[in-house]
Amino acid sequence: MSQELPHIIPSPQPETEDNFSVYQTTHEFYHEVQARLEFQRYCEWYYTTAAHHRQELQKMRGELNILRWFRRF
Repeated sequence: MSQELPHIIPSPQPETEDNFSVYQTTHEFYHEVQARLEFQRYCEWYYTTAAHHRQELQKMRGELNILRWFRRF
């Protein structure tokens, strides 16, 4: 009975592998682009926040320090 059934062996499909490798490369590329854009946005946010904090620090240094008066007495 086993001789009556034909053996079905799927043929290898190289174009499927090629399509998958193209898809994988494209996916990795877009992932890299997204990661770099997020890092660039983070750097921009960090630099603007640091500049704002430096401005606040200069402003605070110019203000009158009331706590210093209490420490003297």
